[in-house]
Amino acid sequence: MIHSLAGGKMRDLIIHDYAKVEILEGEFIGKFAWYVFNIIDLKVNDLVLVPFGHNQKATRAKVLKIERNLSSQVAPVPARHIKEIIKKIEC
Repeated sequence: MIHSLAGGKMRDLIIHDYAKVEILEGEFIGKFAWYVFNIIDLKVNDLVLVPFGHNQKATRAKVLKIERNLSSQVAPVPARHIKEIIKKIEC
């Protein structure tokens, strides 16, 4: 069992892939957000559907950056706030 320096138990490390996207439609056009994903062939410049806004409406977005195999400890946003990409949009 691994313990932190403070004597408590370290959290289990969860590894995810993260994508930074730009919102392409609606009132939040031009905004940026990070999402987790498990789409094997996702790459920069792909179009995706993501939950966004107050009602988490499915919204078109463009993938700007991908960070693979990051633990929740070094994720670009806190794990409790992260949402998942709904799907990749085929053109």
